[in-house]
Amino acid sequence: MKRSLRRLVVASSLLLALCATTASAQKSGGVLKISFFDSPASMSLHEEATGAALRPAMGIFNNLVMYDQHVAQNRPGTIVADLATAWSWNEEGTALTFSLRQGVKWHDGKSFTAADVKCTWDLLLSTTSDKLRVNPRKSWYRNLEQVTTKGDYEVTFHLKRPQPAMLALLASGWSPVYPCHVPTRDMRNNPIGTGPFKFAEFKPNEVIRTVRNPDYWKPGRPYLDGIDWEIMKDNTTRNLAFIAGKSDIASPYGMTVPLLNDVMAQAPQAICELTSTNVSRNLILNRDKPPFDNADLRRAVALTLDRKAFIDIITQGKGD
Repeated sequence: MKRSLRRLVVASSLLLALCATTASAQKSGGVLKISFFDSPASMSLHEEATGAALRPAMGIFNNLVMYDQHVAQNRPGTIVADLATAWSWNEEGTALTFSLRQGVKWHDGKSFTAADVKCTWDLLLSTTSDKLRVNPRKSWYRNLEQVTTKGDYEVTFHLKRPQPAMLALLASGWSPVYPCHVPTRDMRNNPIGTGPFKFAEFKPNEVIRTVRNPDYWKPGRPYLDGIDWEIMKDNTTRNLAFIAGKSDIASPYGMTVPLLNDVMAQAPQAICELTSTNVSRNLILNRDKPPFDNADLRRAVALTLDRKAFIDIITQGKGD
């Protein structure tokens, strides 16, 4: 894409750094190139548990509900509609009913209905003939008894006992709706969703490509023609690609404040911002090997560690 805007997103122990060149007037179009940190095992989100799968796949799908993307920190009050248009609990707090959006199409042209929602959670409950190869979030739904439909545009989640947090689980990026008519085995290499981007290509350890969905149900979205997730497992390679202008965004994994300073020195046109995050830095001791097999010594380390100095050294005084 024409690089009127290039960004480098980096995370240190307690910081998030955003770097970008000065942006000219914004307009739709172009392919965003991201130097990405790893290759996922597959593109089937309900069978994956890593950020390598989540980030490229999220744009392919929609949830019933999601967290407001304009609010920095997720909380119950920021949950907004996605494929659902409204929701309500019964008086006992054991049934959560959703009214669904009409006129939504899957990427293959078939209509989205309540049956797709039921099929997705039947799959997660292992009550269908189609099975997930692995089910990383099976425990999320151990309180879910069943999902029922009423017509094509209403579904109800029936719980064994009250669980207000169920709505928060459904708003997670790990809770996309799958199409009933596509077998799980096909979702691993050719996922079909309702999201703003359609899956185009996955070359393991090379690239994941998604392209604009021209029939997306949100008018005027997405702004981009596509996103190329170019897989570069080496942190130095990712940084050099950004510095050379070969990528618009670099993955934050492995970035530290000293490395950020180096990138800024080599790409002075980048404008960088450091903000606090909820990421923590941990010091892990191997308790199976001397001298840290001694519990008293481990306790002594915990008591004597200067935590502020630890943070200041790692973040060069920029951490919280």
